[in-house]
Amino acid sequence: MGLIGPLAALLGLEVEGIAARAKAMALVYGLIGLFSAIAIGFLLAAGFMVLADEFGPLAAAQIMAGVFLLLALAVYLGSMVGRNKRQRELAEKRRASESGAFLTTAALTALPLLAKSPAILRLGLPAAAIAAIALLRDNKRD
Repeated sequence: MGLIGPLAALLGLEVEGIAARAKAMALVYGLIGLFSAIAIGFLLAAGFMVLADEFGPLAAAQIMAGVFLLLALAVYLGSMVGRNKRQRELAEKRRASESGAFLTTAALTALPLLAKSPAILRLGLPAAAIAAIALLRDNKRD
């Protein structure tokens, strides 16, 4: 930790200035969030008042409750879809890395047996190199 200050000074950065700017930006973003929450509260109150004038206070409360329950359900379903997609991608990556590890292990196990035969060595080595390059290209495209 003691090395960060001299390193930052060497690079021309002022640690105190950076910390002060970070604090100021945190304060600004906090105030923006607070005022946005207050504005949303007033918008909800205004929407309730309009609905109460149209349908009555009880029906307005039920309508708003239903709308927010539907929004909560939509957010939940969206998060489930995103989670399932991430799990599928993770499983695919795991499967690809396991198959690559299996192929590498098989190749390293078979290498001493193949090295004994000169004909297989002449034909198999270039074929193995081409197959390895093809597998690496397919992995990079994913």
